[in-house]
Amino acid sequence: MKEKMLRPVSGFWIIALIIVCAGGGVYGAVQGYDAVPVILFVAAAVLMTSITVVQPNKSVVVTFFGQYVGTISASGLWAVIPFSVRKTVSLRVRNFNSVKLKVNDVEGNPIEIAAVVVFKVINSAKALFDVDKYMEFVEIQSETALRHVASKYPYDGYSGTGMSLRANADEIAKELAGELQDRLSLSGVEVLEARLTHLAYSTEIASTMLQRQQASAILSARQIIVEGAVGMVDMAIKQLKESGVVELDEERKAAMINNLMVAIVSERGASPVINAGSLY
Repeated sequence: MKEKMLRPVSGFWIIALIIVCAGGGVYGAVQGYDAVPVILFVAAAVLMTSITVVQPNKSVVVTFFGQYVGTISASGLWAVIPFSVRKTVSLRVRNFNSVKLKVNDVEGNPIEIAAVVVFKVINSAKALFDVDKYMEFVEIQSETALRHVASKYPYDGYSGTGMSLRANADEIAKELAGELQDRLSLSGVEVLEARLTHLAYSTEIASTMLQRQQASAILSARQIIVEGAVGMVDMAIKQLKESGVVELDEERKAAMINNLMVAIVSERGASPVINAGSLY
């Protein structure tokens, strides 16, 4: 369906003509004419059926005996074909909040996901004639696209490679908006934005996955601590060697490395022990 824009006649001129016809009919009735007042009153009644009001950010689709005539998008008081059918379509920006959907991600883990879709109608003829109840069409297609996108990626990328739903929210939102636009273009709707509003593991696996996340966080933190401890021990041994404070053989060096690593990596504060004797 291709939208045609109408250039209707100003409704104020038609209202003036209606007043003239009605006044002429009253005058003819007073003067005792028979046919002329009837004709003028019928003409005024017919002209009244052509008056339509278009509110701001709305459009009116005009059909005449089942044939699409055109669309009026300019706000104001207008006159169209008498006895035509006019249907109003809102052109304002709207939000659609999806319900929480239960979907399996690419790894088979059940997750809960929801999104908000910001859209507006840009083709009133398509919205009315190409789909049945375009608002329901937007809702169903939005949920379908959300399920499809959610099933393509894991909830969280533990391997550190590839995209995930939690770590790549902006990329997921762009892909979701693009897929929605492809699906909703048939209904004359433009998708302005799509964002995830809820993302969580399903209740039956939430506690298990939380333990996995905690373990992963602990391992990452330990790795950083160990890398930093190795650098600090290496720097300490180099400075002792360069300053010439003490000469360390391999056995003493190993003992010092062990003590420093324990002191740095340990979760609790190390308690120093003073050794008054010899290492040998």
